[in-house]
Amino acid sequence: MGRDVTRLDSAVHDLTEDPGIDARAVQCDVTDPESVAVAFASAAEALGAAHILVNNAGQARSLPFDDTSLEVWQLMMDVNLTGPFLCTQQVLPSMLHTGSGRIINVASTAALRGYATLAAYCASKHGLLGMTRSLAAEVAQKGITVNAVCPGYTEGGMSDQAVQSIMALRHVGADEALAMLVRNNPRRRLTTQNEVSATVAWLCSPGASAITGQAIAVAGGEVM
Repeated sequence: MGRDVTRLDSAVHDLTEDPGIDARAVQCDVTDPESVAVAFASAAEALGAAHILVNNAGQARSLPFDDTSLEVWQLMMDVNLTGPFLCTQQVLPSMLHTGSGRIINVASTAALRGYATLAAYCASKHGLLGMTRSLAAEVAQKGITVNAVCPGYTEGGMSDQAVQSIMALRHVGADEALAMLVRNNPRRRLTTQNEVSATVAWLCSPGASAITGQAIAVAGGEVM
């Protein structure tokens, strides 16, 4: 699911090259309750009730607190917190009915600590972690686990935006901006998407059935 149909179709093409995988693309804007309801109904009609939900949509804006508008604040809340709330509401009834399920919220190390110039983003991710822990406690006896995966800066669009922002603010080149971005990471490099997805996959496995209500940092020791 996502907003960009072209990227969705490309992902489906890649996934279905394996004959054992059936995948469908469903356009969805997680900030729109009607869009979420229609998307999940379409997915359930095609593939059946959900056993796993990964809330992975996200937005980030880096601004000094005084320059953070209400519009930016609301966007962070809508995408990073209300979106997972709406999507979780769509799958939880069937999970409760079957007595099993896995819900993984992709949060951030920003759910575990504060970062300068990221007040709105940090607030939304702290809220997502609070929702994760609360729901985990609520459904612990129902065969459902709810966890948060908390990546540090990860290869991809958000880290690219962060590098561009540092370049503009500090008047430095891309390599220096990237070095500044990862200077608090003991490995001095970005987390890879595969490192994050492997953690998500493990949380979906039978071996992780006792793991719930946790915030698992995938950040190379950036937070401990």
